[in-house]
Amino acid sequence: MLIYNVTIKVDHSIADKWLQWLKDEHIPDIVGTSCFTHASILRLIEIDESEGITYAVQYHTSDKKFYQQYLEKYAEDMRKKSTEKWGDKFIAFRTIMEVVY
Repeated sequence: MLIYNVTIKVDHSIADKWLQWLKDEHIPDIVGTSCFTHASILRLIEIDESEGITYAVQYHTSDKKFYQQYLEKYAEDMRKKSTEKWGDKFIAFRTIMEVVY
């Protein structure tokens, strides 16, 4: 099992609308690629939120080939859509993790 983790700091001015968009559009679009089985949204706590709220979105996949397929076929377009909609009001950092237990 692999987890594609996207950590995002979201400006306060868009936080509520961004979270709704994430739930209603972005995650369904990404899971809809069939590269991931499901996703979880987490909010980081006990951190400085003066510049925005920080979330981690974790997309789960059973095999690295599905993650690679996502990168090759879909990632660029998904990232472009996010930037076109929200501009510089967010910043994202991406990692891939393997579940070991």
